[in-house]
Amino acid sequence: MPLTGKTLPQFHKIDPSSLILRGMSNLPIPENEMERVLQLAELNIDFTNFDNFKQLARLAATIAGTEISFVNILDSYTQWTVSKHGFEIDQMPREDSVCQYTIVGSGSFEVNDLANDDRFKDKFYVSGDPNLRYYFGLPLQFDNVNLGALCVMDRRPHSLSPEKTEMLRIIAEEVVSRLRVYKYIEQLRNNITDVKSTQNKVLHDIRGPIGGIIGLAEIIQTQGNENKLDEVIDFINLIYKGGKSVLELADEILENDQKRNRNVKSNELTLVLFREKLEKLYVPQAKSKNIMLTFATSRPTEELVFPHNKLMQIAGNLISNAIKFTPKFGDVKVTLSLSEEEKQNTLKIAVKDSGEGIPADKVEELLTGKAKSTDGTSGEKGYGFGLDLVKHLVQGMNGTFNITSEPPNGALFEVTIPYPKG
Repeated sequence: MPLTGKTLPQFHKIDPSSLILRGMSNLPIPENEMERVLQLAELNIDFTNFDNFKQLARLAATIAGTEISFVNILDSYTQWTVSKHGFEIDQMPREDSVCQYTIVGSGSFEVNDLANDDRFKDKFYVSGDPNLRYYFGLPLQFDNVNLGALCVMDRRPHSLSPEKTEMLRIIAEEVVSRLRVYKYIEQLRNNITDVKSTQNKVLHDIRGPIGGIIGLAEIIQTQGNENKLDEVIDFINLIYKGGKSVLELADEILENDQKRNRNVKSNELTLVLFREKLEKLYVPQAKSKNIMLTFATSRPTEELVFPHNKLMQIAGNLISNAIKFTPKFGDVKVTLSLSEEEKQNTLKIAVKDSGEGIPADKVEELLTGKAKSTDGTSGEKGYGFGLDLVKHLVQGMNGTFNITSEPPNGALFEVTIPYPKG
């Protein structure tokens, strides 16, 4: 896609002292945070396989003259690095990131020396390898919300000219443009069943007419030499060859379509695939806190397919929340099951932690959306929107969300989602 020729919003530096701080955690949270995480959920990004901006990240570092650049997406708990250049990292807790400050405003956020800033001097990437010093970030503005940030970083203090800042702004807009294309593709995938049904009907309907054309062409071809209609024969031969190739193409499309229908489509999951994706994303989070994160699936139905839509966001928020409130050397158990019934299949996601549990009045606050953010067992800061997002998404899918807890014996979070058959 072109990087020029578009009318782009203007970015301005923001004063860190003007950042809006909410709740008990004293962290920067956008005023439209719930709208932001809902918009991110609608994108339905699978962070296990999403690297659409690798060359843009490299270009950003080249323009800025920095060693490192990232394209980061921030959800309720985690900063996901979806493309990187110069340093290998896939994720970090949102509260540890610099980009959490970038997504609060509409302009750029710059720190010339992270080691001299009280907010960042003790972060692992400043006090230890890679000993970062400089940060410059631009928000990824998508439909009036900031989903993440394009940032460049360096091991030494740095500065950017206005010209370089402008070029980075154009790259940030190109990232957003590609996100829009991704969203459009996802919307098409959600309608794929209707599209394929129409495709098969069209292919079926054209077989008869094309078969008739080929039959007629064969007859004319057989008798053509007797009539000495050389020019007509040449023309009929073209019809014959063209019609036959279309028929063969129709057969090929139908055959490939049937093969694809026997496999898992890109917008579907099985319990096995669902478990593997969640393990890849969240086991590293658990290990960083010395927590044992385990998964179990119901074997009789673990190969049945079901829609992918928003499940990674739902399960991810439940797992991140459980890790947050489980002490070191504790455990989090995730159970994924799919029950097959006459008129519908029902997916169940259960997340059990070994934390201190939740008092009954707090459970009620969580289920009604009135709870305030609290710190995790290792001081992790909370943003207060993770479980609200789960509740909203599950209700939108005609599912149920329940919390059971008997302090101090941990908490159990259960989600059920029905999928009608036919």
